[in-house]
Amino acid sequence: MRKFYQIATSGRTAEINIYGNITQDAETLNAIVGEDTGMVSAHGIVSEIQGLDVDNINVYINSYGGEVAEALAIYSTLKRHSASIHTYCDGFACSAATIVFCAGDVRTMGSIALMMIHDCMSYLGYANSAAMRKAAEDNDKINQSSINAYLAVSNLSEEEIRGLMAKETWLTAEECLEYGFATDIAKEEESDKAQQSAFGSIREAVLNRAGERNTLAEINRQLAKILEALKDDEDEEEPEEKDAKNDPDEEPESPDEPDDQDDTPDDADESEEDDTEEPDDDQDEEDPDDDKDTVNAALEFFSKLFS
Repeated sequence: MRKFYQIATSGRTAEINIYGNITQDAETLNAIVGEDTGMVSAHGIVSEIQGLDVDNINVYINSYGGEVAEALAIYSTLKRHSASIHTYCDGFACSAATIVFCAGDVRTMGSIALMMIHDCMSYLGYANSAAMRKAAEDNDKINQSSINAYLAVSNLSEEEIRGLMAKETWLTAEECLEYGFATDIAKEEESDKAQQSAFGSIREAVLNRAGERNTLAEINRQLAKILEALKDDEDEEEPEEKDAKNDPDEEPESPDEPDDQDDTPDDADESEEDDTEEPDDDQDEEDPDDDKDTVNAALEFFSKLFS
């Protein structure tokens, strides 16, 4: 079964992608569906974070949220780790996902990313008044856990945070920076580099696990061979093209025919040769640089893609 989150290490840095809903049922749902549903749980990710022997952990988030209990477990595990934690909101950090975002020592919002905070909700089904009152009291306590996580990083008061949560408030990157939820806003180039770094490490880890470590190098070798072959073809075609273009002042040798058999003037021969050869040069001769440019472009594309 494929993982519902991704962790990769490069040197003394680990990078974690949390792209999906946070729920304790992630493993069950993935098993039923038979593929990655995009949901994330604390069960596997917590144990892997605890086992990371690194100095830096980068966490990339794009999530609508999920179950508070799962998010609190991930938050606590990140806070306990000795590494420096840098969280990134790449798209949405909503509801429970905001708790994970607040675990970062450095918290970076993408320039167009959004954060949403609100009061937690419970699904009661059929319930009597006593059960409903208890659920309300429980929700107040659960809300307090989220509030404490926000207070640890925000410059807002508890009352102000409660007011934003009660109104289910969406916050822009600028507002997150103003309220202290974020420590900085990524520039476009920095944001792209961060994502490329994360996905690059994850892609490399996947390739290594699949035993395909040399795949990228092999692609580059094959493209280099194609380019070299085109260069060789170009070198071989140059003499042939020169031979094909005879000097217009020279007449072709005709040993079997008498010299006086051709009554056509030399000027007419030259004119005829020019008329017939020039269109051939334009129509039939292919520029080898076209193929070379195509392969160069492909080589550059693959090199950037897998660098």
